[in-house]
Amino acid sequence: QVQLVESGGDLVQPGGSLRLSCVASGVTLDYYGVGWFRQVPGKEREGVSCMDSGDDGRTYYLDSVKGRFTVSRDSAKNTVYLQMDNLKPEDTAVYYCATVCGIGDYSDYWAFASWGQGTQVIVSS
Repeated sequence: QVQLVESGGDLVQPGGSLRLSCVASGVTLDYYGVGWFRQVPGKEREGVSCMDSGDDGRTYYLDSVKGRFTVSRDSAKNTVYLQMDNLKPEDTAVYYCATVCGIGDYSDYWAFASWGQGTQVIVSS
């Protein structure tokens, strides 16, 4: 059974940094597009960053996080990371990883993905 576990969320001040981790079991992440998503209560989930499957490993980012967030993969650990720098209050959300690559608003493809349970990020002074 596929299982994804996110970790690394915390309370940080504006301008601070966090690194989120997504550890997978039951699936090899090298063979999937892996995405990071976030959701605020009362708002729809949005795709923040993703990495394509395959050797290319192309990365994609929501416009509002470009230059601040970086997605990467450690194949030996079957783990995908989201490095978040220069965090802003509007980045506050529960962050999820999933076996789908998506940016921005909901796509029907998300329904076919496996999802983690999320990790809370709070950016506040």
